[in-house]
Amino acid sequence: MTHIALLGCGRIGQVHARAIARTPGARLVAVADAMAPAAEAIARQYGAEPRSIEAIETAGDIDAVVICTPTDTHAELIERFARAGKAIFCEKPVDLSQARVRACLDVVQETGARLMIGFNRRFDPHFMALKAAIDAGKIGAVEQVTITSRDPGLPPAAYIKVSGGIFRDMTIHDFDMARHLLGEEIASVYATATALVDPSIRDLGDYDTATVVLTTASGRQATILNSRRASYGYDQRVEVHGSLGMITVKNQRAADIELATTAGFQKPPLLDFFMTRYGAAYEAELGAFLDALREGGAMSPSGEDGLAALELAEAALASVETGAAVRLA
Repeated sequence: MTHIALLGCGRIGQVHARAIARTPGARLVAVADAMAPAAEAIARQYGAEPRSIEAIETAGDIDAVVICTPTDTHAELIERFARAGKAIFCEKPVDLSQARVRACLDVVQETGARLMIGFNRRFDPHFMALKAAIDAGKIGAVEQVTITSRDPGLPPAAYIKVSGGIFRDMTIHDFDMARHLLGEEIASVYATATALVDPSIRDLGDYDTATVVLTTASGRQATILNSRRASYGYDQRVEVHGSLGMITVKNQRAADIELATTAGFQKPPLLDFFMTRYGAAYEAELGAFLDALREGGAMSPSGEDGLAALELAEAALASVETGAAVRLA
């Protein structure tokens, strides 16, 4: 049994608390949050104990921590718990600065800590089936990847101010998925972005609509389409074209049915947001973390995967600002 402490009891912390409770071999022992009522609520719900960060850091009954605190605390917490000898699962990103991420990963390497970064979409059952088909050679060599990711609505302005911008906050998931599916590192990034949903987003230094084209050294391509507004629901689709065919993951619904009447053809609405669309992915992700701890396997996605996605996010931002493609080393 792996005894886990949850750091951060906000929206994503609640998702992970649920995943821990549903995962065999995991037990939520302690929770911490700057807002005491939030920690107490999750502790009551899952039979855990509210504790301070300092108490969790020195606790002998904690094997691993799941970090769901604000982004600007991630790197420091990773370093603290690496030095404390705890295994670490951390939500993306490690930090908004590449230099800070590299310094943090140096500490992870020096201490020999086990670190996994939370790119949950790799663990979605549908995307995993797609990747397995690619790896089995069902569509031949990958040539083009198209990722569509559109949120149902804008986040609050207060969140946008601290998020690091659409590329570091939202598209970063798609950058990781593109690397995962292309099977090669990205050599070139071209991006265009604007504020079509709400012009005030531009005043906050951000965008709400973006298109990114990634190219590998061999010429493989990935196109990412992002929007903060999808009037029809949470739009999450992937299409991969290869030398022998194509494979697609379509949007998911509460029920995969279609009703035909004189009024036409009707389907249930799309799953509404990430908490419902990716519920199974969060559980599978935690299961992979625990398996790696028990078996001594490599953590994936790793801290280096997190850094690579951040590098692509910053290259995309630079491309928008200059209007030119950005070459990567």
